[in-house]
Amino acid sequence: MTLKIGDVAPSFTLKSSDKADVSLSDYKGKNVVVLFFPLAFTGVCTAELCAIRDSKKDYEGLEAEILAISVDSLFTLKKFKEVEGYNFLLLSDWNKDTAAAYGALYDEFVLGMKGVAKRSAFIVDKLGKIRYAEVLENAGELPNFAVINETLKEIQ
Repeated sequence: MTLKIGDVAPSFTLKSSDKADVSLSDYKGKNVVVLFFPLAFTGVCTAELCAIRDSKKDYEGLEAEILAISVDSLFTLKKFKEVEGYNFLLLSDWNKDTAAAYGALYDEFVLGMKGVAKRSAFIVDKLGKIRYAEVLENAGELPNFAVINETLKEIQ
């Protein structure tokens, strides 16, 4: 399934690294950047999330919340968040339902791993509609954060 601009964002409830339930519906009335990343503690994922951490004030200025999702366990994500000092929620899609609903799941990743989230970025607007969608096949690439920021400015 490929999500398109204007589609209603698939709802989800996932466990955060703090063991709390977090639902997309909790953010109704807010713009949300939903990021899927393949695996905690890997080079590109760490660089991507550190860049988000270091730009958090910019996203706050654009009235956008960040939700970063991977198929890692919430225990792994808790350690990843502690080590890197992330200042946004990390959510565990351990059962892979959310990544699948967003069309962001590899059938097969590296080293024979199956069911790993594709690096992806979505903007869900205040009404729950997709305003930006980017699903990358190459896990070594990063989402286009310049376009993400432009889109956030437009929908503020």
